Amino acid sequence: MQGDQRGRQLGFPTANVEVSGIELPPDGVYAGWLEDEHGVRRLAAVSIGGRPTYYGEHGARLVEAHVLDFSGDLYGQRVTVGVGSVVRPQERFSTVEELVAQMGADVAAIRAAASR
Repeated sequence: MQGDQRGRQLGFPTANVEVSGIELPPDGVYAGWLEDEHGVRRLAAVSIGGRPTYYGEHGARLVEAHVLDFSGDLYGQRVTVGVGSVVRPQERFSTVEELVAQMGADVAAIRAAASR
C-alpha cells in the first residue's frame, strides 16, 4: 500500500502494511521485524496508529515498518511484519523536528535491544 511518503521525507522510510481481519496490538512503536516475500527477515521499528502529529485524532490506523539498515524497494511485495517489545506509546509531537528526534531515539533503542 502506498502511503504519503512522509517517512521517506523525514529520513525514515516505511513499508505501509495493509492489515485486515486480525487484532492488532495497542497503538505505539514496537521493536519488530519485517520479512520480505523471499523469506529475508530484517530488524524494524514498527509503528501502529493514526499518525497523530499529522492527523490528530482523525488519522487512519496503519501499520508502518521502518526496516533498519535497508535501502531497497519493497513496493508491491507481500511482506510479513511482527512486533515484539513496546518502545513507547503513540504520541503527538508539536514539531516535525521533535518527531524526527524521537524516531532517531526509537531506532537507537531498538538497535541496542537487538544487540543484547
